[in-house]
Amino acid sequence: MFSRLIRKDFFKDFLTPRRIKRILWYAVYMLVVLIVQDMVLTQIRPLGVCAFIPPAAAAAVGMFEGAIPGVVFGLVLGIFTDMFTPGTVIAYTLLFPLIAFGVGFISQFFLNRRFMGFMLSALAALLLTAFVQVLVTALGSGGALSAIGTAILQTLWSLPVSVLCYFPPAKWIE
Repeated sequence: MFSRLIRKDFFKDFLTPRRIKRILWYAVYMLVVLIVQDMVLTQIRPLGVCAFIPPAAAAAVGMFEGAIPGVVFGLVLGIFTDMFTPGTVIAYTLLFPLIAFGVGFISQFFLNRRFMGFMLSALAALLLTAFVQVLVTALGSGGALSAIGTAILQTLWSLPVSVLCYFPPAKWIE
């Protein structure tokens, strides 16, 4: 039944050298984001919070590649972020594809795919991630009020650093 739904040349058109090259560049981009997050940004803690840039990376890919490729990137990024972040089980695996899909959908119809549009979508992604982190903390230990202040500080500290997530996907778009 599925053989009728998929054309014979589907995989020939799907795996072109240009697409394989783009997939490899996004894999390197994801690796760099995770390395910077885990090895650099966790060491810089003004006021006790560290910047968190993977939501901005998911928003950037969703914005420049579209909703569906953004979901795939967000899912893989969420899986690896959950593996590297203690205390989360599947929070980022569920959240990052939603962020990428939302930003990809909005950028197709309403949002300009420029720097200010990215900063607005990164701010929304960081606020949504902070809200989910507060929920996870409240459900786990019950300290929701103290987590709200930390989430706001984390969002404010993450926004300037998330500028770095804008340039690689913006450059790769033709």
